[in-house]
Amino acid sequence: MIEFFYHDVDFELNNTNEYASWILEIGKSEGKEIGDINFIFCTDEYLLNINKEFLSHNTYTDIITFDYKMGEELNGEIYISIERVQENAEVYNIDFTHELKRVMSHGILHMCGYEDRTDDDKSQMRKLENDKINLFHVEL
Repeated sequence: MIEFFYHDVDFELNNTNEYASWILEIGKSEGKEIGDINFIFCTDEYLLNINKEFLSHNTYTDIITFDYKMGEELNGEIYISIERVQENAEVYNIDFTHELKRVMSHGILHMCGYEDRTDDDKSQMRKLENDKINLFHVEL
C-alpha cells in the first residue's frame, strides 16, 4: 500500500491515486513488487532533524529514504522536504511538479538498490529518474 502523509507543511499532493499507480509502475519496471511505502512530505527543519538523529548529518537535504525491503518487495518510508523541492525547482528553473516527481522516483530507486555516492552513480541515478518520470502518464 502506498500512502501519503503531511507533517506541518502547506502542501497536499493532488491525484494521489495517479501517483500511487506511477509508483507501482516504477517498481514493476525494476522487477520489484511494491509493499508498504509511506511518503512523508515535511519541512526542511523536520528533515534536518531526521538527518541529524538517524544519519549523523548536519545538512539540509531534499529526501531521506528508509528502506525496509523484504526480498523483491519494496517497503519503506520516504521523507521529502517540500521547501527543498521548491528551492531546487527554482534553482534549476524547472517546474515544481517535475522536481517533486524526480525526488519521489529517487527514493524508490534507492529502495531498488541504486546509489548516488560517486559521479558515475549520480549520472546513472539522474538518467533513471528521468526514465521513471516518463512513466507518469497523467497531466497535472
